[in-house]
Amino acid sequence: MAVAEKAFEYGFYLNEKKVENKKDKKVAIIGSGPAGLAAAYYLNKHGYEVTVYENAPKPGGILRYGIPNFKLEKGIVDRRIKLMEQSGIIFETNVEVGKDISARYIHTRFDAVILAGGARQPRGLDVPGKELKGIFFAMPYLIQQTRILDGEIIPEDKVISAKNKNVIVIGGGDTGADCVGTALRQGAKSVTQIEILPEPPKTRPPETPWPEWPLILRESSSHKEGGKRLWGVLTKKIVGDENGNVKKIHAVKLNWKKNENGQWISEEIPNSEFVMNSDLILLAMGFIGPGKNIYVEELGLELDKKGFIVRTPGNMTSVQGVFVAGDMTQGASLVVRAIADGLKSAKSVIKYLEEK
Repeated sequence: MAVAEKAFEYGFYLNEKKVENKKDKKVAIIGSGPAGLAAAYYLNKHGYEVTVYENAPKPGGILRYGIPNFKLEKGIVDRRIKLMEQSGIIFETNVEVGKDISARYIHTRFDAVILAGGARQPRGLDVPGKELKGIFFAMPYLIQQTRILDGEIIPEDKVISAKNKNVIVIGGGDTGADCVGTALRQGAKSVTQIEILPEPPKTRPPETPWPEWPLILRESSSHKEGGKRLWGVLTKKIVGDENGNVKKIHAVKLNWKKNENGQWISEEIPNSEFVMNSDLILLAMGFIGPGKNIYVEELGLELDKKGFIVRTPGNMTSVQGVFVAGDMTQGASLVVRAIADGLKSAKSVIKYLEEK
């Protein structure tokens, strides 16, 4: 991103001209996150007519709505979208394919389709008290805050706010860290992030030698701003008040060790139970699948046991001419991996269309 910002600073991307000599093939891309945008950019550069469908009010997917403004200013996203529009890419927002427009409509208008809708089904918390009011998944919380900062009016009874509340974030990853930073900015009384896994070492362990990705302790900007982090903690139950609002979380500390097969296993540490006050609990424990998708169901695409879309080595699904990219097929991962997968799908689409 720093390299791209320098390029803009030096004026390398001031204007994006429309591609001349367009081909007579059209491609629809469903989803405008990093995978969808990368695919759209590549296909357009190679002369294909590209239309990107997005069910949100503005394009950008997780780049716009899932990543907080303090980590990615939305002006950067707007700038890139504007340049893509100037180059000839069409963005259709507030459109849910399968509901607002049918699969038949898509397949009569376009020669190929790329699905890039991301992973949307979050992992839940199966403990007593999970039904209490004041427990939310992380992404709706983060998305809503972005929408508010973008000027959208959210009904007062729908606003998820951490102001003057004791906040518990369950999940120690990047999304959990984003919840920490957002809650602090909303004026939380306290913020505690808990993770079931043990605290990673501060230096590279021998189990992950270079050039492997090291399992080490990482601290985001949100952690530097405040809050507490607890490791090796298992949530046992959540307790509410007489009105059904969450008030306390009961947890226990875990001891992690390797078994005879070298696998990590955990056991509860005797007499380590403790209680934390909490008025707001945010669940940031990852994603288990892409979630319900009307278009996918309408086409009858083959799915694996977890609900991810099955694909060939060239990213084509079980339906001819329908490709998939990013988290919908490979699971929630890094933005750069989604971009790379979007480019891979775009190249496969070109090969497919040239051979038709």
